[in-house]
Amino acid sequence: MSDGFAVSMFGALFAVMNPFVNLPIFLSLTEDQTRSDQRKTAIQVVIYTAACCAVVAVGGSAILNFFDISVDAFRVAGGLVLLQIGFHMLNGRESPAHHGTESEQANVTESESIAFYPMTFPMLVGPGTMTTLILFAHNAQGSTGWAAYALCVGAVIAILAVVLFFAGDIGQYLSRTARTIMTRLMGMILVAIAIGMVTAGAKVLLPGLA
Repeated sequence: MSDGFAVSMFGALFAVMNPFVNLPIFLSLTEDQTRSDQRKTAIQVVIYTAACCAVVAVGGSAILNFFDISVDAFRVAGGLVLLQIGFHMLNGRESPAHHGTESEQANVTESESIAFYPMTFPMLVGPGTMTTLILFAHNAQGSTGWAAYALCVGAVIAILAVVLFFAGDIGQYLSRTARTIMTRLMGMILVAIAIGMVTAGAKVLLPGLA
């Protein structure tokens, strides 16, 4: 169980948080910063991202219970959110749900730190990431499952930390073609995972479909 769980979770989390896809956005938002300041911002983004992921992972189920939302209903709704984000990635466009609307992005001024908004939320820890964390937290079984869960989250955040810290260097070697191919591939993976979530939830909510 843990191997399949870990592979599925890592794939979903990496696809929706993909550090390499968000790298050009980070570079554009920090283009006026010195290399030292850029790396300070990168560290802030990683800290905020780790903290937000921890809060969602620990408190996600409590939030669902507070609003009396079943896990299967959330699985269908969350799957549809991931599906929308995945389709946008396949078509080479940014999803408003994941990256914010144009007006929201325009409200970020140069004097504001971009570490939390918009880099951490909603670009890295947006609806898609929250959905993934909550659903896989519900599926984690026993200490082995939670260990795999923590390992997946830690691995993705570690990759994020390396990519953003060395953003200036990596950006010089990551061509537009490579970013495009990666975005399309991650979009396809995300669509496949999202369809699985919707199907699993719908089977419980609508037993006749099974």
